[in-house]
Amino acid sequence: MRPSAETPRSPVTADDLDHAVNLAVAALREAPAGSWDARAGALDWDCWETVEHLSDDLFAYAVQLGPRTPPLTGSVPFTCESRRPGGPANSVHADRTAGPSGLLQVLEASGALLVAMVRTTPSRVRAYHSHGVSDPEGFAAMGIVETLVHTHDLAEGLDLAWDPPAELCSRVLARLFPDVPTKDAAPWPTLLWATGRIALPGLPRRTAWRWYGAADTDL
Repeated sequence: MRPSAETPRSPVTADDLDHAVNLAVAALREAPAGSWDARAGALDWDCWETVEHLSDDLFAYAVQLGPRTPPLTGSVPFTCESRRPGGPANSVHADRTAGPSGLLQVLEASGALLVAMVRTTPSRVRAYHSHGVSDPEGFAAMGIVETLVHTHDLAEGLDLAWDPPAELCSRVLARLFPDVPTKDAAPWPTLLWATGRIALPGLPRRTAWRWYGAADTDL
């Protein structure tokens, strides 16, 4: 069961998701063209694969909200495949001949699909996610977390600066990580700690973590 938040929180919106994806795409456009084979931070994937994985996450969240009766016990059954042993299993793959600009178009398009679904799906709708049957706001928050933390992984591999807005981090922490302490560190480092990327003073790096995606009315 998802722990209850101690204080009222600001809702996560489609505009928040749109902002996160636009910031990520803008940052990634600064990457040198020949650097996409570099490992993405601590992940086992290269940077090209990681953008494909992020695009696939956003696409997968969008399609969960798509059917007239969204699934409550499993994912919409698109086929997923990995292009190499140990690579991410995705439904979304970018055409390598389109280069980095094409790869980022794929990311931008997948993000736009989820933004549109969150914006147009009634708040009462629920759909399956492995971390809790969720609502459109929950899928928006999940999409933002995927975008922010995987862009962190990519920024490490591509040697880019990446420091997303504190208010975005605060809203998704309140929606998905109500069990995480938020008083002693800034929102962005707290989100990185919550998702197992870094240690914080007095808090060792997490080796296992999850978010709580279930909609409030389903608790």
